[in-house]
Amino acid sequence: MQLKFEVTGMDFSRAGDATARIKKVLQLAGMGAATIRRVVIVAYEAELNIVIHAYRGTLCAAVGPDQVRIEAVDEGPGIKDIALAMQEGYSTAPPHIREMGFGAGMGLPNIRKNSDELDIQSEINCGTRLTAVIYNR
Repeated sequence: MQLKFEVTGMDFSRAGDATARIKKVLQLAGMGAATIRRVVIVAYEAELNIVIHAYRGTLCAAVGPDQVRIEAVDEGPGIKDIALAMQEGYSTAPPHIREMGFGAGMGLPNIRKNSDELDIQSEINCGTRLTAVIYNR
């Protein structure tokens, strides 16, 4: 099953909506609670990264019996140093985003921690493609 959602940068009123819909589909499909939890963390962090850092993007979930593949593709500034961005606490979020409680620098580390496979491709001034696979155990 393929799910695809459009995500708009800075639209905090709808932030998390796509993830909530993915969660509902996984629950209806009877996927295990531990797997759903990991997928939701990955999807939410990826969705929020689009909202915080990009102009727009898509969040996709490919749901199979053995795994869920989350793909977040955005049009944005790109990630200058992926290794640095993967460090806990590192953030490029502006102060007004941090004041709202977002941008603490835990998004990519949380994605890495909850993914079985992770690939991040980014190009400056073009955008980022994040692909994460979570196995259903």
